[in-house]
Amino acid sequence: MAFRRFLAGLSLHTQTLRFFTGVGHPSASLLAALMAVDERRDALVAVHEGEIVGHAMSYRGARADDVEIAVVVADQWQGIGLGPRLIGTLLTRAAIRGATTVGMDVLGENRRALRLIRRAWPDAELRVSSGSVEVTAMIKQAVVFAEQRSVGSPLTA
Repeated sequence: MAFRRFLAGLSLHTQTLRFFTGVGHPSASLLAALMAVDERRDALVAVHEGEIVGHAMSYRGARADDVEIAVVVADQWQGIGLGPRLIGTLLTRAAIRGATTVGMDVLGENRRALRLIRRAWPDAELRVSSGSVEVTAMIKQAVVFAEQRSVGSPLTA
């Protein structure tokens, strides 16, 4: 399966930055949870020449205006704007469904993601907790940033 190959092909470092641990051989239940789409969850993949090169997901909590997101991009595709493009698409879809606030947990050592967050959401609330950074920001700012920094890579739901 392409999604299992994508996750297993991520370096241990990238797996740890996204999942806070290595995923080794991803289980069927993990794959299903990451790709679930329903009234509370959304998922996107970026595909290049038939291979998945990025994944983004969101989950709406108890409050209808909040959404939590997570993104991971294949090692060789990092640093070219694919992450912000995935974020922008995901947040646009969340905003259409009524979300106004985005949250995410970022491992403290994930400098690239923290730099992106500081640029995207200068007014974001950041709280350090047990080695990770809990981020809360307004979606409108993030969507504008992600659209400005995106690259032309195909996205599919």
